[in-house]
Amino acid sequence: MARGVVHFEIPADDEVRAGKFYSSAFGWTVNPVPELSYTMITTTQTDESGMPSVPGAINGGMFRREGTVTSPVITIDVDDIDAALEKIEALGGATVSARQEVGTMGWAAYFRDTEGNIVGLWQNAVPEGGTAAADPANDIGA
Repeated sequence: MARGVVHFEIPADDEVRAGKFYSSAFGWTVNPVPELSYTMITTTQTDESGMPSVPGAINGGMFRREGTVTSPVITIDVDDIDAALEKIEALGGATVSARQEVGTMGWAAYFRDTEGNIVGLWQNAVPEGGTAAADPANDIGA
């Protein structure tokens, strides 16, 4: 089950230069996270947990351009990355990068759609003492 676009990523040859560009051009806040080799990008107001407080808004990230992910990517929230990748492959897509753990936050993966675009998937880690709740209003089908 997918719940919608939740994140974007921008590959960069020079993350510092790209960070200065996006910060200056759009007023985005750019925060490098060296231990993850990643830069968090805040595009909109956030709540106390760091999530966008404006309905429909998303934040993103930036990483060094290398490997198979070389152009901007949107990321779709799913309940189960492995099941999503299985369905994607059955529909003619292909896994680019299988599920990988992202700290204690969750898991990410990348796939190539039938048009050759690379798209990201995100699965939240189950919070302590509970389960990640899906919003059925955003369900794009099973």
